[in-house]
Amino acid sequence: MVDGRFRALAISNFLRQHDLVQVQWVFLSSVSGAPQRDKVKPNQSLTRVQDKNASLLLRFDGILVIVGGGTVDTDLLRKFAARGAHLVGADGGGDAIRAAGLIPEAIIGDLDSLADPESWGADTRVIRIAEQDSTDFEKVLYSTEAPVTIALGMMGKRFDHGLAALDAVTRRGRGRAIILVDEVDIALALDHGFRFAVPSGTRVSIHPLTPTRFARSTGLKYPLDGLLLAQGVRTGTSNEADAAEFSIEPMPGDDGVFLLILERKWLGPLVERLLEG
Repeated sequence: MVDGRFRALAISNFLRQHDLVQVQWVFLSSVSGAPQRDKVKPNQSLTRVQDKNASLLLRFDGILVIVGGGTVDTDLLRKFAARGAHLVGADGGGDAIRAAGLIPEAIIGDLDSLADPESWGADTRVIRIAEQDSTDFEKVLYSTEAPVTIALGMMGKRFDHGLAALDAVTRRGRGRAIILVDEVDIALALDHGFRFAVPSGTRVSIHPLTPTRFARSTGLKYPLDGLLLAQGVRTGTSNEADAAEFSIEPMPGDDGVFLLILERKWLGPLVERLLEG
């Protein structure tokens, strides 16, 4: 009887390991481009229950645009698609991509707001992640990697969704260039020093997502030298460039995450600056 239970457990463990290896083989991409599709059948909704700390699923080169269910500028989305950006829908954001006449490479989320998960063809992977400890936006963030990530439709429409997007960026913004876009502004998540060229007089806002102490800044009307920025204590809203280039440098050893907020017209130049490394 003991041997029977042991054999059953061994078989169960083997099947679980085999399934995990097979799923990872299907979805894990090369560094140079989009994920492999050999095992994806037309009109097949692929399901994987993934923990938020699980290993990476999809790696992209260049620009990744994640689309959510908030306010989406379809013209801007089409412009990024035209320059070869990879498109991924955060659950119902897949429908927004389709409404713009485009095809996402993947749709990731718990799939509670995607209109028809079974309607997508072989060019789109539909990946269900069942855990409910994170938003669909965060599910996409922890399941992807790209040199530059632009998030459309994460801000606007609902205030709580905007706060949730900021929460996701706070956790996932370290070591990754993520730009949130709304109707007026862009917000780049940073955990390190940064410099950028803008004309003198340009609005430059610094908002701490976690407490961040700055060693110095240059090219700003109100220097950040030695300042601790923290929500409920002090923020850097409506600072201003007073030189052709500004720089921001956190204190060495500081692990804070903060937002650099600029007008949306600087999105293109900012993306180019980030792609340069």
